[in-house]
Amino acid sequence: MTGTSRHLKSSTHAPVSCLLLGAGNRGEAYASWALRNPEKMTVVGVAEPNGIRRERFARAHTIPAERQFESWQHALAESRFADLLVIATPDRLHHGPAMRGLELGYHLLLEKPIAPGWDQCRELLDQQGKHPQMVAVCHVLRYTPFYRKLKAIADSGLLGEVVSLEHIEPVGYWHQAHSFVRGNWGRSSRSSPMILAKSSHDMDILRWLAGVPCRSVSSFGSLKHFRAENAPEGSTERCIEECAVEQECPYSALKIYLDMEKSGWPVSVITEDLSAEGRIRALREGPYGRCVYRCDNDAVDHQVVVLEFDRGITASFTMCAFTVVGDRRTRLMGTMGEATGDSRHILVQDFRTGRSETVDTNGGDTAIARGHGGGDEGLMEELVRAVQENDPSLLSSSLEESLESHLMAFAAEESRLERRTVSLR
Repeated sequence: MTGTSRHLKSSTHAPVSCLLLGAGNRGEAYASWALRNPEKMTVVGVAEPNGIRRERFARAHTIPAERQFESWQHALAESRFADLLVIATPDRLHHGPAMRGLELGYHLLLEKPIAPGWDQCRELLDQQGKHPQMVAVCHVLRYTPFYRKLKAIADSGLLGEVVSLEHIEPVGYWHQAHSFVRGNWGRSSRSSPMILAKSSHDMDILRWLAGVPCRSVSSFGSLKHFRAENAPEGSTERCIEECAVEQECPYSALKIYLDMEKSGWPVSVITEDLSAEGRIRALREGPYGRCVYRCDNDAVDHQVVVLEFDRGITASFTMCAFTVVGDRRTRLMGTMGEATGDSRHILVQDFRTGRSETVDTNGGDTAIARGHGGGDEGLMEELVRAVQENDPSLLSSSLEESLESHLMAFAAEESRLERRTVSLR
C-alpha cells in the first residue's frame, strides 16, 4: 500500500487524469466534480454501453473518439492511459474491472459494494497487496461534514465512553419503488442484497463511529409489501394501462415520472428521451412503468440489524421503505452525554453540566446540496489529494477500512436468512 512504482505519480499538483467506467447516475456525480475543478482532475476516457449516454458524456468532457469504449473490457484492454480508474459499473461488475485495473497500474475509486460476495472482496484485497496503487471505496457518508463532526464528538470524550449507537435510514416510499422494486437493485441476483446495495454505507458508519471491531450480528427483515398478493383490485400490469387505482396509489409510475417540471434523478434514469412522448414510451415498454406489485423484485423493504462491538458497545440499525424520503438519523449514547443528529444538526447534551448545544454542520456550504450531504464532494477532494501526494494515509475509506463493514453486511444477510446470530470471530 505504501510503496511506489513507475506507475505511481510522484508528488505533484498536476490535474489527476481519470478513466470512468459507467456513465450512469453515480459515474456522472464523480465526473461532474472534474468539470467544477478542472485544475484538480480531468476525465480523459469513458466506457459506457449506452451509446447516447456515452456520446453525451464524451462531449461534456471533450473525450476523443479513441478513448470512448463500449465496455470496461474494451477500455482495460488498452495500456494504462490515466492515473485514476473510477468504477461505477453495476454492482456485479465491480470485481472484474477492479482486478484488471490494479494489474494495469491504476489507482481505483470503487463504487460500493466492493463486490457481491465475500470471496471476491478478499480476492481484491489480495490483488491490491501485489500492487502499490490506492483503492478508495465510495463510502461517502464518512466524508460529509455531519458525520465528520459526529465522529469528532465521539472521539473527543465529551460524551464519556460511547456505550450504544442508534442509526435509522428512511429510504422513502417512492425511492424504494424506483430503485429497489422496479429498478436495477430490485433483485439480489442482478445486483446484491439490500443490506449491501443500499445500507453498506450504514454498516460502514456504525463501524467508524464505534471505533472498534464488530463481534456479532443479528438481523430481521423481509419483503412485506411489494408482492403480488398485495396488488389492489383493479390494478393492471402497468400503471399506464388504465389502472383503476392509479390515482390513489402512492407508488404510481405516472406520479413519479410524468411531472414535466422534473428532469433530474430519478426521471433521468428511465429514458434518454425526456419529452412527454419519451417518458410515456418508457412507461409502456420499460421496467419503470410496471406495477410495483407485479415486478420480479426480492429486495427487502424493511430490515433491522443489531450489532455487538468490542468493549461491549452495542448498536441498532433500522432501514425502512415506508417513510418519506429523508435524511439518516443517528444517536450516540455515552456515559457522560448524548448526541442526536438528523444529518445536518447535532444536539449535544452534557450530563455533567446539564447544558445542551445544537451544532449546524452545514455552515452555508453549497457543496452540501450536491450529493450525499457533501460526501461526494469530500470524497473527491480527499482522493485527488491522496493521488497527487502519492499518500494512501490520506484516504478515509481505503479497501482495508471498507472490508470489515462489508463483512458486517454479509453477516447481517446471513443472519436474516438463517434466523440466527452470526459471530465475526
